[in-house]
Amino acid sequence: MDSTPKSPSAWNRLGSFAQTHKNEYIRSMVVAVLGVACGMIPYYAVSHIVVALIERTKDASLYLYWAGIAALGYVAKEALHSISTAISHRATFAVISHVRNLVAEKLIRVPMGYTLDTPSGMIKNIMVEKVDSIEPTLAHVLPEMTSNLLVPLFILAYIAVLDWRMAFMAVLTLPIGFVCYMGMMKDYEAKFQRYMDVFKEMNATVVEYINGIEVIKAFGQAENSYRKYFDTVHSTVEYALEWMRGVQVYFAMGMGIWPAVLVGILPVGCFLMLRGTLEASAFVTITILSLGVVGPLLAVVYSTDDVAKIGSIVGDIGKILDEPEQVRPTEAVELSGRNIDIREVTFAYGDVEVLHNISLSIPEGSVTALVGPSGGGKSTIAKLVASLWDVRSGSIKVGSVDVRAIPHYQLMEVLCYVSQDNYLFNESVMDNIRLGKPSASDEEVMRVAKLSGCHDFIMHLEQGYHTVVGDAGNHLSGGERQRIAIARAMMKNADIIILDEATAYTDPESEAVMQQAVAKLIEGKTLIVIAHRLSTITNSDTIVVVEDGRILASGTHEHLLADCSLYAQMWDAHVSAKDVF
Repeated sequence: MDSTPKSPSAWNRLGSFAQTHKNEYIRSMVVAVLGVACGMIPYYAVSHIVVALIERTKDASLYLYWAGIAALGYVAKEALHSISTAISHRATFAVISHVRNLVAEKLIRVPMGYTLDTPSGMIKNIMVEKVDSIEPTLAHVLPEMTSNLLVPLFILAYIAVLDWRMAFMAVLTLPIGFVCYMGMMKDYEAKFQRYMDVFKEMNATVVEYINGIEVIKAFGQAENSYRKYFDTVHSTVEYALEWMRGVQVYFAMGMGIWPAVLVGILPVGCFLMLRGTLEASAFVTITILSLGVVGPLLAVVYSTDDVAKIGSIVGDIGKILDEPEQVRPTEAVELSGRNIDIREVTFAYGDVEVLHNISLSIPEGSVTALVGPSGGGKSTIAKLVASLWDVRSGSIKVGSVDVRAIPHYQLMEVLCYVSQDNYLFNESVMDNIRLGKPSASDEEVMRVAKLSGCHDFIMHLEQGYHTVVGDAGNHLSGGERQRIAIARAMMKNADIIILDEATAYTDPESEAVMQQAVAKLIEGKTLIVIAHRLSTITNSDTIVVVEDGRILASGTHEHLLADCSLYAQMWDAHVSAKDVF
C-alpha cells in the first residue's frame, strides 16, 4: 500500500490559506448579497412606475416616491459593493502575503538541489504571478458569485409567486445557454494547465535570454538565441489563439442565447394577458424584473473562468509547498569539537549518482584541500558538509553529531560556506559584509574589510562603503565580489570554514592579498578548501584527490607528488600554465 500522504485538493488548500480570514469573507459575502439585492430595487421601482403610467395615475408624488426608491437602491448597491470589495480585498492581500511567506520559508527548508534544479524564472512566476492570481477568486468570486447566484433565485421565486408559468419562461433559455457553456468549458482544466506550462516555458526562456545577453553577444549567438526566444513566445501565442478558436462558437452562442429571457417572456406574457389569465401590472413587473436576472447570472458565468483556473494555480503553488524538506530538530545539541567525519557517503543528483561510498576524516583545526578534475565531486562534498543537501546513504558528522541531527541555525553558527559565486544582495557594500554579523557596527565592518584586503578598492567606489552593489553584485567585478564574500565570512567568525574556489576570479596581484586574508580568517579554525590553483593549497595539512566521485588519494603535497600520478599531472599542468602566463 502506498503510504505517501496525498496532497490536499486545490480548494482545500485555498481554504487553508484563507482560514484565518474566514469571518472577513463571510462578512464580505453577506454585504455583497445585500448589495446585489439593492441593485434589484430599481427594477422593482421602475415596474411600479410603468404600471402607474399604464393605469394613467396622475399623482406626481407617487412617481417621485418610486424614483427616490430607485435612486436609493442604486446608491445602496454601489456603497455595499464598495464595502464588500474593501473587506474581501483587505483579507485577500493578507492571504497573498501569507502564501508568499509560506513559499519563501519553504524554499529555505528544502534542499538546495531543488532551487538549483528549478529555473529561477519558474519559481519567480509562481511566487509573483501565480500567487497574485489567487486574488480574483478570493476577492471577487467568493463574495460576488455567491450574491450573483442567490439574488436571481430570490427574484425567480418572486416571479413564480406572481405567475409560475412566467417563471418557467424566464428560465427557458438557461438550459440552452448552459449547454453552450459546457461546450466552451470542455477539458478546460487540462487546456489551462497546458497553457500555463507553455507560459512557464516562455517565462523561463525570457529570463534565460535576459540573463545570458552578455554571453549571447560575446559569442555571436544573437540570432540563435533570439530564434529560441521568438519560437517560445510564438508557440505560447499560437496555443492561446488555437484555444480561443475552439471555444469561439460556443461562447458566441452562449452569450447570445443565455441573456435572451424576453424571447420567452414577451410572447407568452402577451398571450396570457390577452386571455385574461395574467394581469397587466403583473406582466410589466415580471418583464422588468426578469431583465434584472440576466446581469448577475452573466457575472457568474464570467467568474467561472477564474474558478476553473484555481486548480492549476493553487496546484503549482502546492508543488513547492509539498516538496520534501530537510528535517532538522529545533533544540540545540552539544557538539564535541569541530572535527568533521564523512562515512560511506553516497549521493545523487536525481538519478545520477555523483559520490560513491566515500569516507574522510577532517580533524578540528586542520586545513584540508579537495582537488581533482572538474565534475569529480569536490563541490558536492563541500555542500553536503554545509548541509545544503542530505546524503542518500552514509553519514556526515560535525563534532561527532550527524548534521541531520543538528538544528540548521546551530550548524550555520559554527559553519561558514563561501563559494566562487557567492551572492551579493542589491544593498550597500557595508550591508553585504554586515550579513555575517547583523549586529556589527560600521567600525567593525570597516575593520574586517581592512583585514580582508577590501578597504582600498571599496574606498575607490563612487560612494565607498555605501555604494549599492547592484543586482547579484553586478556592479562589481568577480574578484571584488569574492573579496567581499571573504570579508563577510570573516565577519561571521565561524569555527568551520568551507571555501569552494572562493578566490577563483581574483587576478594574481589580488590573490596574494586574498591569501593573507584567508590566513587570518582560518587561524584556529577547521578549514575545507577547494582551489583551482594548486599553488594556493600546497601547505594544507591534508590534500584529498577526488576523481569521478571517489577519493583517489590523500596526503601532503610532497607525498602526493611522489605517490599519486593524477596529482603529479595536475601539478605539472599548473606549473606549466604559470610559466606560460
